[in-house]
Amino acid sequence: MSHTCNSHKTETTRHTTLSKKQHIAIIGSGSAAFAAAIKATELGAKVTIIEAADNIGGTCVNVGCVPSKIFIRGAHIADLQNNHNFKGIALNKPSINRKEMVKQQQQWVEKLRITKYENILNTNPDISLIKGFASFKDSFTLSVSRNDGSSIDVKADKFLLATGASADLPDLPGLTGTPFWTSTEALVAEEIPEHLLVIGASVVALEMAQAFHQLGSKVTILARHSLLSREDPAISEALTDIFNQQGMNVIPNTHVELVEYNNNSFILRTTNGEYTGDKLLVATGRKANTSALSLENVGVKTDKSGRIIIDEYMRTNVEHIYAAGDCTTHPQFVYVAAAAGTHAARNMLDKPTALDLSIVPSVIFTNPQVATVGLSESNQNSFKSQIKSRTLTLENVPRAIANMNTHGFIKLVADKNTGRILGCQVIANEAGEIIQTAALAIQNKMTVQELADQLFPYLTMVEGLKLTAQTFFKDVKQLSCCAG
Repeated sequence: MSHTCNSHKTETTRHTTLSKKQHIAIIGSGSAAFAAAIKATELGAKVTIIEAADNIGGTCVNVGCVPSKIFIRGAHIADLQNNHNFKGIALNKPSINRKEMVKQQQQWVEKLRITKYENILNTNPDISLIKGFASFKDSFTLSVSRNDGSSIDVKADKFLLATGASADLPDLPGLTGTPFWTSTEALVAEEIPEHLLVIGASVVALEMAQAFHQLGSKVTILARHSLLSREDPAISEALTDIFNQQGMNVIPNTHVELVEYNNNSFILRTTNGEYTGDKLLVATGRKANTSALSLENVGVKTDKSGRIIIDEYMRTNVEHIYAAGDCTTHPQFVYVAAAAGTHAARNMLDKPTALDLSIVPSVIFTNPQVATVGLSESNQNSFKSQIKSRTLTLENVPRAIANMNTHGFIKLVADKNTGRILGCQVIANEAGEIIQTAALAIQNKMTVQELADQLFPYLTMVEGLKLTAQTFFKDVKQLSCCAG
């Protein structure tokens, strides 16, 4: 008993000593920042978070993941009332009160911000917050222009840059000065456009476009190339067909040349003609929030787009300065940011631990969802002779048949010689719930045969993975409904 008490005392003393020696300053207050702050204080450090925005919490809880998924779910429910294939259940065009939707959405945003961020500040005495804009004065000093107009210097032993990203607006003639939306404005807009024009064809553009369509807007998507052009072309083709079938207008290979705004209407002059709508959403990507950090004063390197270059330990080229989240060269996912923040704190204060990003599943919350992990056949052109793939359409998945919704597919990519699974692409209503199983299969170096031999519950969408694996060896159309 006394040994246990002495060990606890020694650990407490070590943390107290470390706290006096190590002060970490974190610029930003999003997922990466708070994950780092929590881990750093667990390891005995003292943390100062510096945030310029009115609300702490960063993109995810305030203007990203949380409000967008609430909005998308509400729109999906509205769509289900008016579009389903079940006889005996009357279709019902829903009455939409967008103002009430926004009110409820923002109440949840505030609740989660308080629970997941503000309460941590209030209950952890080793984390302090300064509101203001921070920039490097020298290698160990930040100059902070506080929101009350004053300024102070903050000195620290180590720094974490976690400033996130914001909408990257294209240089389009006529755009500046018009009341266009980015996703931030669209999420809290209290009106439903009659005709929403969307410039962009990636994640944010497609999620927002479809949600407004489900709430009753006519939607035109102007894509510079194709939908989700960085993904396997099969995904782009399938999703384009689905969107068009749902009543949206997808215009691929289109460059917007001029934006005009007259009489409460937007007019877009493009290489494929002229398009007019009452609202315009611009969702053409996001850029790192690094331009105001004065990184040149300390020599921290960025790429051409301003993203901070880091290694697998979240280290910049300056020994005591780390970075994590959307302001870096990492994939822009909140779960990557949080993991990077935790690893950064460990690497500052404990034994260095690399963050493995070789397997990063992703989900796009359209309906149907798009989910991917690992290699796709299209991005392995130089190795195509070494891989093989199989695609199973959802009309061969019993759960999809029972749902009376067979739009989509599951695709597996495997090593041609060993059968080891290398990647997976899914379009399905529950793609986000399927993809982690594929990620675990890749992580554990499973072969398609091993996956095909697993027991999957019948009438689940994830059973489609097993069926897709079986297609490497047999025609699943010749199997009974739950054949092993």
